[in-house]
Amino acid sequence: MRILVVDDDPIAGELTGAILEGLGHEVVLAEEGVDALGKLEADGGIGLVFSDLNMPVMSGIELFRELLDRGRTVPFVLLTGDEPSRSLAEEPRLAACLVKDEDLEESLQRVIAQLSARGGPAGGASW
Repeated sequence: MRILVVDDDPIAGELTGAILEGLGHEVVLAEEGVDALGKLEADGGIGLVFSDLNMPVMSGIELFRELLDRGRTVPFVLLTGDEPSRSLAEEPRLAACLVKDEDLEESLQRVIAQLSARGGPAGGASW
């Protein structure tokens, strides 16, 4: 699967991308929300988005809402260092919200498997 990773911290984005590539996925990196919108417009093959929550100019939730406004319903998973339940309460249409912690590799693998099993987003979940 082709996955877009959006993170304003290049090291964090590359780490997430490396984990996903290790799981057998193709990764496209974007440095922030506007860059992500451009990459999604240009590449209709992206099947999943992992985005950092806290980014300048456009937060992960704002990016998600902009995609919905544009008619893009690609599964969208928010990555945060904060409590994920707050983000899911603010935007329950997210596919999931994951904590960026030492279990990130396991969490990424689990959410991809769960999204695949249910055929895409069907309400938010946190891990």
